[in-house]
Amino acid sequence: MIDKKQARLRRARQTRAKIAELKSVRLAVHRSNCHIYAQVISVCGSKVLAAASSLEPDVRKMLPNGGDISAAKTIGMLIAERARKAGIERVSFDRSGFRYHGRIKALADAAREAGLKF
Repeated sequence: MIDKKQARLRRARQTRAKIAELKSVRLAVHRSNCHIYAQVISVCGSKVLAAASSLEPDVRKMLPNGGDISAAKTIGMLIAERARKAGIERVSFDRSGFRYHGRIKALADAAREAGLKF
């Protein structure tokens, strides 16, 4: 019997295999109940080029709660800004097996608005 987490990780593997095939920089997103995290990872998969999370002290001051849609929008804007500063315009979106809905969608939309293309 596959539990919820194993099913999510299986879905994530399929996405990551396709992104590796495309040889593209990926924007990986992870969410927990309390926080949301985003990383821009190099083509080889071993180097983090930019990162943002709702756990960072300066972000926590702005947000009352790290686990809601407004936090996801803030992190989306922040990761796009940091990626562009690192010279990255195009990424592949890796939602880590999570449904493209709610916080994941809010982060993706905010990153697109801030100038990332995927």
